[in-house]
Amino acid sequence: MEIVAPFGNFFRALKLKTRLELADEEWVYTEEPHVERRREILKRHPEIKQLMGPDPRIAVIAVAEVMLQLGIAYWVSVHQPGWVVWTLMCYIISGTLNHSLGTAIHEIGHNLAFGHHHGPANRVLSLVCNLPMIIPVAVSYKKYHHDHHRWLGHEDLDVDVPMHIECRLFRSVPLRVVWILLNPLFYALRPFFKSPRPVTAWEGINLIVQSAFDVIAWHCLGNYAFAYLLMGTVIGFGPHPMAGHVISEHYLFADNLATHSYYGPLNIPLFNVGYHVEHHDFPYIPFTRLHKLKELAPEFYNHLPYHSSLCKVGLQKIISTCCQSGW
Repeated sequence: MEIVAPFGNFFRALKLKTRLELADEEWVYTEEPHVERRREILKRHPEIKQLMGPDPRIAVIAVAEVMLQLGIAYWVSVHQPGWVVWTLMCYIISGTLNHSLGTAIHEIGHNLAFGHHHGPANRVLSLVCNLPMIIPVAVSYKKYHHDHHRWLGHEDLDVDVPMHIECRLFRSVPLRVVWILLNPLFYALRPFFKSPRPVTAWEGINLIVQSAFDVIAWHCLGNYAFAYLLMGTVIGFGPHPMAGHVISEHYLFADNLATHSYYGPLNIPLFNVGYHVEHHDFPYIPFTRLHKLKELAPEFYNHLPYHSSLCKVGLQKIISTCCQSGW
């Protein structure tokens, strides 16, 4: 059943069964629903365990994307296209490639390139994917994304849930457009305000490697090409169709479910991140096998509402008439 109804609330995230309740100074944790779903699915389909495990092909594809993006940046540096062509290239090419690399970082953050026993190799690969994005995000994203899976829907601990100040400030349609434009900034800074954690050594390495690359890229390619790379991140995670998956995945729609999947052509550059219910049910199944999960256990997925257009999701987000600050 495709989701056709608009958002019930613009910035509302479902608390689900995941919440912390303070009673008599005792914190009580109730697990998020995907844990229960995982148990039930494995009880009926134990063969699904065969789908779990890394797939190194993500490394080949991601490195190829990095090389392609840097090659195009070199072309921009040499040929200096006009503003119109440059702008279109930033949106269509750089935005698409950088967002695709961002979802590759997501996949690699689950150690799905080389497996749990080769953590450093996964981290190094994520640093390589991060290079064309200009802003060092790979290692911090992995750290806080773990909290997102563990505390799905919790307004304080799930860093994917917007902060209260975002809910209060961005109510009108024009301000929602501004929020979309600034979404990369909010997405990057939100974890440090909601659930700050100590900086790790790998985050320091990420900063040093990325800073060194940025200086070299600026010096060797020039301002124009450097801006092409940077705008790919700013645009790709902001007013870009692929960024719609950030909204489609966990924002509350009319069906009041916590997680939604997207089934459409953009799953190809997104490394099947659209299979999001499936991903939260089994985070250690790689992008190349997520569709098989749906095929093996259709009774758990075929009846669920889903999205078929990320552009439609973004439009609904802007024009929805109901926006409350409550969660």
